Amino acid sequence: MASRQGPLAGIRVVELAGIGPGPHAALLLADLGADVVRVQRPGMLPGFMERPQWRGRTIVEANLKEQADIEKVLGLLERADVLLEGFRPGVTERMGLGPDEALARNPRLIYGRMTGWGQHGPMADRAGHDINYISLTGVLNAIGHKGERPVPPLNMVGDFGGGSMFLVFGVLAALVERQSSGKGQVIDSAMVDGALALSHMIWGMRGMGLWSDERGTNLLDTGMAFYDTYETSDGKYLAVGCIEPQFYAEFLKGLEVDPEGLPAQLDPNGQEQLKKLFAERIKTRTRDEWAAVFEGTDACVTPVLTFTEATENGHIAARESLVEIDGVVQHAPAPRFSRTPSGTPTPPPSEATPIDEVWADR
Repeated sequence: MASRQGPLAGIRVVELAGIGPGPHAALLLADLGADVVRVQRPGMLPGFMERPQWRGRTIVEANLKEQADIEKVLGLLERADVLLEGFRPGVTERMGLGPDEALARNPRLIYGRMTGWGQHGPMADRAGHDINYISLTGVLNAIGHKGERPVPPLNMVGDFGGGSMFLVFGVLAALVERQSSGKGQVIDSAMVDGALALSHMIWGMRGMGLWSDERGTNLLDTGMAFYDTYETSDGKYLAVGCIEPQFYAEFLKGLEVDPEGLPAQLDPNGQEQLKKLFAERIKTRTRDEWAAVFEGTDACVTPVLTFTEATENGHIAARESLVEIDGVVQHAPAPRFSRTPSGTPTPPPSEATPIDEVWADR
């Protein structure tokens, strides 16, 4: 494999194969230059819908029910900086790959554990998915229109925002701490914890009496007319987010609506009148016609694009924020670094590398 680029070049990561946030965390570390080795069951290649998440990796095969293969993985951990695993609590311990065994082999190892419920608590052994993890945090209840049922925000808040991003955050923090202590440690990354951290602003507003538990009645949940989506004449949608008064004024100007006589921007009793006015006005033109009206302004109005349309967006294209890897369009490495830029991710491997050949130089 070619020399790696990025701020994590030289960091070695072992990923025990899983789904969702675990592979995503490994991908993000690989994007930043880490040398990631994914350990998976024999015969799993070429994979299924998760295969694009395997970019930038080396793949090795091991039967984690066989002691000989467990020993080979422990040999990898002796030469690694980080381990990522996403099993239920206690599973790696029963395999013989738990923190005690791993850190005995390599006291500098960062042992990252990714679960939905965490390593302890009454639900720690329960199955779940993104929708379940965020439902207990209050986040899911807060997403949706007034009087309607909650809407799952895809799987971005639990799996990826509250999950893989916080696992990566923990790994990077532990790597920094290791520079002074010389010691590794175990990271208990739980999606419920991460989702709560992501919702800090909402909890803060709630604590100050500025956020209600009633869905669709607040500042950022479509309770306000100036922060919502509106249908256009061609059945598409416009996103409006003009919170600040000066941006709201530009929005009204673009709509050619006279502010004289309108309810105050933040008047809770005037929101239905404003929503009706904005909806009727925006329905008179197509999405792209409105996008042209607001282009270059600070009205905070943008077209709601499909994934397909996003690939053709001028700003995204100018930043080269999407790349095609192995025939699949996906995100480019983020964020960006001035001195140690990330390289272009390599395609997912189509075959496994013999485990004995990995990191044989160390």
